[in-house]
Amino acid sequence: MSSFRRLLGYMANYRGLVILAIISNILTALFTVVSVPILKPFLDILFESVPVVTEAPEAIRNAADFEQFAGFHISSWITEFGKETALAYVCILILASFFFKNLFRYLALFFMSPVRNGIIRDLRNALYDHLLRLPLSYFSEERKGNLLSRITADVQEVEASILNVLESIFREPFIIVGTLGMMIFISPQLTLFVFGLMIFTGVVIGGIGKQLKRSSGLVQEKLGEIVSRTEESLGGLRIIKSFGAEDYQSGKFAQLNDGYRRQLIRLLWRRDLSSPLTEFLGIATVALLLWYGSRQVFSGAMEASTFISFIFAFYLVIDPAKKLSKAWYNVQKGLGAMERVDAILDITNPLADGYQKTKTAQTQDAMHVGLAVEDLSFRYTPDGPPVLQNISFHLTKGKVVALAGASGGGKSTIADLLPRFYDPTAGRITLDGQDLRDLPLKVVRDRFGIVSQEAILFNDSIYNNIVFGLEGVTEAQVHEAARIANAHDFIIASPEGYQTNIGDRGSKLSGGQRQRLTIARAILRNPDILILDEATSALDSESERLVQDALQKLMSGRTALVIAHRLSTIQQADEILVLDQGRIIERGNHAELLALEGAYEKLVRLQEV
Repeated sequence: MSSFRRLLGYMANYRGLVILAIISNILTALFTVVSVPILKPFLDILFESVPVVTEAPEAIRNAADFEQFAGFHISSWITEFGKETALAYVCILILASFFFKNLFRYLALFFMSPVRNGIIRDLRNALYDHLLRLPLSYFSEERKGNLLSRITADVQEVEASILNVLESIFREPFIIVGTLGMMIFISPQLTLFVFGLMIFTGVVIGGIGKQLKRSSGLVQEKLGEIVSRTEESLGGLRIIKSFGAEDYQSGKFAQLNDGYRRQLIRLLWRRDLSSPLTEFLGIATVALLLWYGSRQVFSGAMEASTFISFIFAFYLVIDPAKKLSKAWYNVQKGLGAMERVDAILDITNPLADGYQKTKTAQTQDAMHVGLAVEDLSFRYTPDGPPVLQNISFHLTKGKVVALAGASGGGKSTIADLLPRFYDPTAGRITLDGQDLRDLPLKVVRDRFGIVSQEAILFNDSIYNNIVFGLEGVTEAQVHEAARIANAHDFIIASPEGYQTNIGDRGSKLSGGQRQRLTIARAILRNPDILILDEATSALDSESERLVQDALQKLMSGRTALVIAHRLSTIQQADEILVLDQGRIIERGNHAELLALEGAYEKLVRLQEV
């Protein structure tokens, strides 16, 4: 039940509304219970069996005192106003009790509505925020579609299965307890008989509830696989069509979808069994109660009006019990989805642990010395192959270091390690002499501006994509960054200028235009360290020349790490590191490396630089 406790923990944000809802539910239960004893005087008048009572009891301590109290007032009304008027008074009391019962029932729903929807909002916000803060290594192991399913389908299932029945959870127990108390007051013997039957019913219902929880988890897993398959297919639609694999993909999707159908049918069979099973057990209990109670009346141990009042009280228990039973089924079903959400929320971020444990590092406004990589080694998984081995170099402030080499050499991995997207397996990276792991993540990442090989843009305006994540930026600064990146001209030529929406992932722009926007974004950030991972690979020759010139001016006085397969873009670097299979095999400037006539010279010759 830890998942349910976590869910209820979100109620702390809505404490006032929850208290008002609980008070309303208590009052609902109170007026529900009050309606039971009012029925007996009505039946006594109707059956003309009202005893003549001449004095009221001093206090109501038991059922006999209550009967004396009610009998005294009924006798007084009949004597003074007549039987029909007394009957009307009793009807008014019954009507008033049901009016207030339903009024407070509505108020309970009224107060719980913002609580229920607020909790689901908070849960979805917490899940989204947590996903954004998890390390990249987590997403390399998880399917994106499965994560999308958890933040959409699973959270929605929690809302539909658990939060929608919170009213029942907070209301029905009060009604059941209050009515059972009245039943005990009327006839302890009959109540004990009924209670034994209800225990048997609860055991049967509880067993089905456990099966529902297990089945619900499997259903949500299957749905996650469907969402994941759909997301992958839409993302790779061009490849699917070019290979004529539509039928193949449809077949795999149909297989997944049919598995989901079978699992859902089993779940619905169990869930739908709850209502008829509960109703049958309830009717069986009523039949046994009628048989047992009738024997009590025939033997003279109980009055007929008292027995009918008890039946009415029991009827008032059945409906809340059914709702509570249904709520229990739904909670069990929803907990399967909540546990999938909890599985993500419970994941700790290892990248933040170092700073949280030490908090001894001193932070400063700007970088003074530079960044150093010391004997760095890295594996993506503990038992995986080494990706980097014994890498050491310095990024002195104001210098440009370039990484060259064949694909798979580890260049992009180094670029990912510097801003702590991953932590090294061995060795360390220091910023002005401080280990990055001893600094807050935000402090580390604020030092970097990254232009990746793939232009990552969002479905928003050009202006917002350039400003992305920054505050206090002026329009003039945005325009200047766009000019340096050679993007201003095509932006102002767009239909709405800087406010033009670029579509999903910048689909309305060409590859070169998208890359220039990401360069403008990095320029505007004005970081201490620039990481350019194939930053000019998507540009045509003229744009590349203009942007490369702008980047050279931008990198003046700033540390930069440049990765490129096109070696013409890194000839002016202060130092070039040539990597092969995770090791540095050559290092030096462009002229020095050419003089070695080694791997770098071979790459240059192949590219005919």
